[in-house]
Amino acid sequence: MSNILSLVGRPNVGKSTLFNRLTQTKEAIVDSVSGVTRDRNYGKADWCGYEFSVIDTGGYVVGSDDIFESEIRKQAALAIDESDVIVLLVDGREGLTPLDEEVAMMLRKSKKPFYLAVNKIDSPSNFLDYTEFYALGFENIYPISAVSGSGTGELLDEVVKHFSKEENVQLEELPKITIVGKPNVGKSSIINTFLGYERHIVTPIAGTTRDSIYTRYTGFGFDFYLIDTAGLRKKKKVEEDLEFYSVMRTIRAIENSDVCILMCDASQGFDAQDLNIFSLAARNRKGIVVVMNKWDLVEKDNKTHKQYEEMVRQRIAPFTDVPIIFTSVINKQRIYKVLETAIEVHKNRSRKISTSELNDVMLPIINQTPPPMNKDKVIRIKYVTQLKTSFPAFAFFCNLPQYVKDSYKRFLENQIREKWNYSGVPMEIYFRRK
Repeated sequence: MSNILSLVGRPNVGKSTLFNRLTQTKEAIVDSVSGVTRDRNYGKADWCGYEFSVIDTGGYVVGSDDIFESEIRKQAALAIDESDVIVLLVDGREGLTPLDEEVAMMLRKSKKPFYLAVNKIDSPSNFLDYTEFYALGFENIYPISAVSGSGTGELLDEVVKHFSKEENVQLEELPKITIVGKPNVGKSSIINTFLGYERHIVTPIAGTTRDSIYTRYTGFGFDFYLIDTAGLRKKKKVEEDLEFYSVMRTIRAIENSDVCILMCDASQGFDAQDLNIFSLAARNRKGIVVVMNKWDLVEKDNKTHKQYEEMVRQRIAPFTDVPIIFTSVINKQRIYKVLETAIEVHKNRSRKISTSELNDVMLPIINQTPPPMNKDKVIRIKYVTQLKTSFPAFAFFCNLPQYVKDSYKRFLENQIREKWNYSGVPMEIYFRRK
């Protein structure tokens, strides 16, 4: 199961700063421009062996200042709906505001675990400012400084008590294949085509799928779970919350899957939102198959196919070793190729190479093209082994791991991909001291 922590609160209380601290990202994401990439509001964090996702809901509040308040209420409602734990962040320097009180009231009525963090408590002179927030009636209030990190450890110690640790992954489990993508690209339709009957409600309304639906698929010699992320939503106005809502759904679905089939609308190209979902799957180290659906709507000549493929690979670079399939669900074109490819990608993701084979192949390549010298240091790689992880990861043992450049890391990854089939699977290369 995935663990999701949402940060809610008014603008400028420090949600982005806290988000950066929890996810250990360096870039500050304090743009107030609407349309900043959605990736920046989602990150992975780790505390005391618990892995979890962090969502900065503030990044989803768009529009002019006069609609900020209603947007914040909406995001808080969605966070309550979708998260496992919620942190309400308030500004200790500014003090308690009516909007803080309102969001706190919403959280109190919900049955979700939540914590009140009073930010900007960063000097002895204002240390007692947080006590004003006891007026909200909460017992556990955490004074923190998102900038310096003080107090955040105590807060996280409490937060992770509600999370489960990922363990005992059974290898005999069936592959879990998830269909992800923007609203209205044909996710439910392709599942119905696979299953041969109307298993899901398919309507042209974007966002009609509310819950992830698991369906066991056993046709044509296949046996796996097909997960449709897209069910019916409780909210009346789909379009208002769709962006934030579908991102939360997608995160959960991706984290619970082995392979993601990313469906895109070929008639609209491969846009920023497609790229965000692709990056999300890649960062979670899931297998990926890109499906350009509605290919029947694209005007084509004999070069179109190749040009489209090049365009997609350019967008997803540097991770370009990914299968791209052009389909038309309506005309049932190349649909089963999608399933075949997804199963192949799952096999690639599970591929294990013996240590002896790895060294026999890779060491001569390394001897022929050794790592470039760095600060007059000669780097010698002695040995390579594949790690026991659920995705392909390789450790190269050498004398000076800290001096190996990223470009050489990419070179080694490309060599591994050339020698063995890891198509559609993100890979990690580590350098360790021998």
